[in-house]
Amino acid sequence: MNSTSKVFVAGHGGMVGSAVIRRLKLLGYHNIITRTRKELDLKDQSAVRDFFQNEKIDCAIIAAAKVGGIHANNTYPAEFIYENLSIAQNTIHEAYYSGVNRLLFLGSTCIYPKLAEQPMLESVLLSGELEPTNEAYAIAKIAGLKLCQFYRKQYGCLFHSAMPTNLYGTGDNYHPDNSHVMPALIRRFHKAKEEELNEVVVWGSGKPLREFLHSDDAAAGIIHLLSIKNPPDWVNLGSGFEVSIRDLAHLIAKVVGYVGDIAFDTSKPDGTPRKMTDISLIQSTGWEPKINLEEGITLAYKDFLIENSEGRLRV
Repeated sequence: MNSTSKVFVAGHGGMVGSAVIRRLKLLGYHNIITRTRKELDLKDQSAVRDFFQNEKIDCAIIAAAKVGGIHANNTYPAEFIYENLSIAQNTIHEAYYSGVNRLLFLGSTCIYPKLAEQPMLESVLLSGELEPTNEAYAIAKIAGLKLCQFYRKQYGCLFHSAMPTNLYGTGDNYHPDNSHVMPALIRRFHKAKEEELNEVVVWGSGKPLREFLHSDDAAAGIIHLLSIKNPPDWVNLGSGFEVSIRDLAHLIAKVVGYVGDIAFDTSKPDGTPRKMTDISLIQSTGWEPKINLEEGITLAYKDFLIENSEGRLRV
């Protein structure tokens, strides 16, 4: 890629896609192509084909997906597998069919087995059973990753994938039921502070360990991968640091300024006990994350306050 390349960012309105666009603009890219969901339904193969044929894209970054936390994945598995499979197969195949030079597909570290050896290497893919609460989403993402791998192998097109860990940051989804743990807790502690509640209840035991990466770090990693001449078929994109949900809750409370009690509802599911990526492969290519967890949460909370006050909060 170079600054004149025609770059399509699918999912530009989401947290990751918008971070990628900010990063591209910072680096001087000025030919960035986007489409809203109303303008282009990525589940519609005919529409996706017409788009790629007409636009003559040089590089595609597929950050579009149907996403959600444990509750959403558990409640709507059919929607999660259908929509994400459709997005993957339509964008990857039609990008190849129209002659796109390069494509990066974004997956998720939930593709790895529930009980994979920690930290997880890329090689543990398909070596064990998936976490049941997000199996539908994971299968769709594995399919996208494999599509890129096999199209590259058979057709020689430079299509590859990145597997981000739990992401958070500007433009995150703060839906009270369907959001991921980080934005859900930020909103919950903010509300508790405003309403002067004595206690905040967090789902689960608080014992599971999770890794988090700020969306701006993720965007930098994505653009870095696109600069590599011969990238891995798929690579972990993480922070290399993990924290328990209990400690995360206390850290968010500190950043938000909530001073009440924190309780843990053990009747709710914990999900995977530990999910930590081995990031040595991407580190070997020269990339490192820059934003530590407390700094990242502080930035995310500032963005939350701005978006909430301006009525732009995604809920």
